[in-house]
Amino acid sequence: MAGFLDDIEPLKQTASAELKAAPDLAALEQTKGAWLGANGKFTALMKQLGTLPKEEKPAAGKLINVAKVELEATLAARREELQLAAALPKEPTDFTLPGRRRALGKLHPLTQVTEDIVRAFRKLGFAVADGPEIEDEYHCFDALNTPADHPARDAQDTFYLATNGADTAPLQNTPAVAAVCDRRLLRTHTSSVQIRVMKSQPPPVRIIVPGRVYRRDNADATHNPTFQQIEGLYVDKGVTVGDLKGTVEFVFKELLGSDVKIRFRPHYFSYTEPSFEIDFSSALVKKMGKDWLEIAGCGMVHPQVFENVGYDPAVWSGWAFGFGIERIAMIRYGINDIRLFYENDVRFLKQF
Repeated sequence: MAGFLDDIEPLKQTASAELKAAPDLAALEQTKGAWLGANGKFTALMKQLGTLPKEEKPAAGKLINVAKVELEATLAARREELQLAAALPKEPTDFTLPGRRRALGKLHPLTQVTEDIVRAFRKLGFAVADGPEIEDEYHCFDALNTPADHPARDAQDTFYLATNGADTAPLQNTPAVAAVCDRRLLRTHTSSVQIRVMKSQPPPVRIIVPGRVYRRDNADATHNPTFQQIEGLYVDKGVTVGDLKGTVEFVFKELLGSDVKIRFRPHYFSYTEPSFEIDFSSALVKKMGKDWLEIAGCGMVHPQVFENVGYDPAVWSGWAFGFGIERIAMIRYGINDIRLFYENDVRFLKQF
């Protein structure tokens, strides 16, 4: 046994020296295989245990295991050294130099305009409300006093969702169809959120509702099937058209400059009475070669809408108005094509 045991220490020392001398990770793996692999020299020594007498095996096995543990520790230490060296720059580096700073991103121009609008309304005490983009006909049309045969409810204007794999929206809407099922659709305006808020709380109400809406428009310079809209609703006792005009004037002066002038033109909306279109004039409009530009729709909330949500129209009055955020952004920044907002061209977005 003495000769067998005398071989363990020299082999361990030789193996340890070769592991420490490995110049890189590939050479280290080769050295590991030569000594500790299945056919390695140290592994072969362990296989010789079977030739020893039974009473000598425990002592010899203990010595071999101790030596193997030391070699594995040497292997792990050298591997860590080589991995660290491989991760270091190949060329001299001054680690005291400032690091590379990541370029800061910017808010999308539509987000910037939305936040400016919200900021203006918050100055007047309005809260921001939100609701689902997938709506039903009740909240999007019926509660807003929109009759079943209104053109806006036609499948050519509104995106209806398929039910059970079949599209339930006919080419023409009828009262009979409306009575059969309350179809799901992509909301055509954020007025549906006004209904949800009024049904969930008693007056007074003072909210704005920014959000994405959908209409079946062909994309061109001034239209897109998906666009951003913001609507305002104010309900209280004694609310008048004068309150509406003062709010609209304040908000648009905040957004487009103190020289903005506002005018109301009579119009028709099923959910307001009286109803108006809002035109505005400013230096920006003059640059476009126009005196006035249509920008929004508004009116006093129709009494039937109040009855639909459980408000007494003899006690409460209110106004509502809404407009497209893209329109404001295009005027503010002098953009002539709405599609630029949705192309995600970094060259365009970097300008804002």
